[in-house]
Amino acid sequence: MIRQHIKNHEVGLLFRRGDFHRVLAPGMHWLPGVAFGRDQVQVLSTLDTRFNHPLLDVLIQNPELRERLLVVDLAEDQRALVWREGRLFDVIGPGRHAYWQAPFSLRVETFTVADVELRHPQLDAVLATTQARAHLAAVDVEQHERLLVRRGGEVIADVGPGRHAFWTRANVITWKAVDLREQLADAQGQEIMTADKVTLRVNLVVAWRIVDAVAATTVVDSAAGAVYREAQLALRVAVGTRDLERLLADKDLVANEVRAAVTPRVLEFGVAVRSVGIKDIILPGEMKTLLNQVIEAQKQAEANLIRRREETAAARSQANTARLLAENPMLLRMKELEALQGILAGAKTSFVFGGGDLAQQIKGLLAPPADG
Repeated sequence: MIRQHIKNHEVGLLFRRGDFHRVLAPGMHWLPGVAFGRDQVQVLSTLDTRFNHPLLDVLIQNPELRERLLVVDLAEDQRALVWREGRLFDVIGPGRHAYWQAPFSLRVETFTVADVELRHPQLDAVLATTQARAHLAAVDVEQHERLLVRRGGEVIADVGPGRHAFWTRANVITWKAVDLREQLADAQGQEIMTADKVTLRVNLVVAWRIVDAVAATTVVDSAAGAVYREAQLALRVAVGTRDLERLLADKDLVANEVRAAVTPRVLEFGVAVRSVGIKDIILPGEMKTLLNQVIEAQKQAEANLIRRREETAAARSQANTARLLAENPMLLRMKELEALQGILAGAKTSFVFGGGDLAQQIKGLLAPPADG
């Protein structure tokens, strides 16, 4: 007789001639067949929680053993989280899995990978486990980004900022982050001919941002390249229909015309134009010299015009003054005295008045001279 002791946290499996015979519960067992090599005992610890055995499919057919186990059978498109005492214990994929129901309390959550994304209140705890890395891929999306998730080339999810986890399913799931921040399309040194056949270079800046991440990645290969191309074409049309003088006078009008042409076009692939501006208009060297000469002649003509205008105003003022003095002899006499005062300013001059009425003498100074 062979004595076999099964501890309280253990379960014994008795095999007879290679076939499973029965379950040995905790306690003392006398097994005569073991001594003759007919029987064999496998002792398993329930503290391991997970029941791993090559004959799992056969063993779970036994009602006594099945009662002790929590069996999880997952289809090809299913995944499960196994929690032990409120803590994540295992992440499992397709197949049959078994766990000892004692001495720990177990809870199983089953998910379908067709949902693509795992949404869970304890997502960080799930992603922290080693087992999760075999089934899940984690992506952190910044505040200024949108994440496009594709399966087989098809966009199946469009998610915003935060941490996201996706079922990998043999890596058929791919994703791409799209930047939603404002960007610049800088069209430098565009050589364009104006309506009056002057070739010049124009530097244009377009501020834009993506408003539809799906359209920006499916309608065009590169949103930045498409915005640059549309701005370049619109600029050539706006400059080519104007002569040089109008172009230099209406740079803001040209920028607004470019924006009006570009805005509806880029909206088709999910882009909104924020602003358009012309930074520089660079003329050829000889054209710059001629333009400076023209400007100099214009300014000289304006200066001459202003000078003649001032001279005319001064002559008109003098004529008015002369007419006023001719009509008022007393006023003329006062002007003469003012002139005399100016001439004698700073000189030591004395006026001597004789006897008689002083007022009459002053009046005589102010009286107009006698004719002849």
